[in-house]
Amino acid sequence: MRLTPEQLEQFDRDGYLFFPGLFSKEETQTLSDAVPDLYSRREAYNIREKGSDAVRTNFAAHLISEPFAKLARHPRMVEPVQDLFGGEDLYMHQFKINGKKAFDGDVWQWHQDYGTWLNDDAMPTERAMNVAIFLDDVIEFNGPLMFIPGSHKKGVVDAKHDLTTTSYPLWTVDNALIAQLVDRAGGKNGGIVAPKGPAGSMILFHSCLVHASSSNLSPFDRVSVYLSLCTLGNHIRRFKRPEFIAHRDFTPISCLPDDCLSKPYPVDLPWKDGLPASALETSTDLIDEAKAA
Repeated sequence: MRLTPEQLEQFDRDGYLFFPGLFSKEETQTLSDAVPDLYSRREAYNIREKGSDAVRTNFAAHLISEPFAKLARHPRMVEPVQDLFGGEDLYMHQFKINGKKAFDGDVWQWHQDYGTWLNDDAMPTERAMNVAIFLDDVIEFNGPLMFIPGSHKKGVVDAKHDLTTTSYPLWTVDNALIAQLVDRAGGKNGGIVAPKGPAGSMILFHSCLVHASSSNLSPFDRVSVYLSLCTLGNHIRRFKRPEFIAHRDFTPISCLPDDCLSKPYPVDLPWKDGLPASALETSTDLIDEAKAA
């Protein structure tokens, strides 16, 4: 799936593109059916909500689960990101399944993803992209993603490391700056947008686009997959976070056929029987780029 010149222009202006219902009900159900097994595992890659057993984030499903390994190589997801980066090869920097469980799903504070990748992973530039794929219908009541259109144009903004608000630390943007960015984007008239749509919808959004989501007080689950793809030359330079969070395999992604979610294709699942010890190791040292290559 390739982007049109109009879509490229829209992304440059707004910092995101929305594709409602891009994946079929059958394709989406294949992915949804694999989530309960992943969430049930008592492994480090399942981060749970504060004071609850509900999974907030599952990491690295593409190394454990066949359907998600296929999604990580799906052309409908990979090719548009390549278009946005001029055709460069990509690797998977991060793979998450975020679960906003009905009544229990907590907030994600206002932040930029590249802020975390820069500060924690020493990713050189913002040449990385987020892809969100809805596994549930996303409506106004179950904590949809909120974006400040055009905020990616500001580059990296000031942020503080929040270690206490929720169960997952983030480099968050303070309220005063958020108010400025929203006012600059149109205030009450479009300064915040929240793409909503059926399960199977997809959003591409810039790694510097400021975004957040509110808690889910509704009786409707909201599970989404978030894939973060990075250009090869922009790979991370520090392994401060465990490998199951920030990946260290810089092998270019090779796409599977478009029907990969409905037909059998072989995929490698190196962590299906459990995390290797290396996946938990960390270091604050900057890596030698020559060794990484």
